[in-house]
Amino acid sequence: MSLNRSEKEAVITEVTGLAAKAQTLVMAEYRGITVASMDQLRVSARKSGVSLSVLKNTLARRAVAGSAFEVASEEMTGPLVYGFSEDAVAAAKVVADFAKTNDKLVIRGGVYAGKKLDVEGVKQLASIPSKEVLLAQLCGLLMSPISRTAVVLGALAKQKGEGETAAA
Repeated sequence: MSLNRSEKEAVITEVTGLAAKAQTLVMAEYRGITVASMDQLRVSARKSGVSLSVLKNTLARRAVAGSAFEVASEEMTGPLVYGFSEDAVAAAKVVADFAKTNDKLVIRGGVYAGKKLDVEGVKQLASIPSKEVLLAQLCGLLMSPISRTAVVLGALAKQKGEGETAAA
């Protein structure tokens, strides 16, 4: 079904807004995927805060023109699903995880921080832990010296307390 001019402008405006907020764009070819599988992908994308869209490539090129995602314009050919995310790794993680279980979804590339990513780049980006996991790891690293110091001071206090009771 063809879109009229105002509908095309609305799509371009919407995608331009997504691109303005997003840090990452991931593109994947969806040829041969069943509707049920595509619905599963959309549900997991929604849970992760990823905006997943099937767009006409000409509209996608116009929407990303002038943005950091313009470097991927040449790759926008064929039946593609576009994933935009504000979280740097969310889009790559959702698409890469789904591609592991569904061989019909083929990652074509992506963009992060204005740099074009190939398939391996998207997979490497997907392997980075999420922001929450990284913050938890950082907290653990910061707490480790403090907790060790507390254990040592507790042991010294206990040892000193035993020494005083033996002397009395």
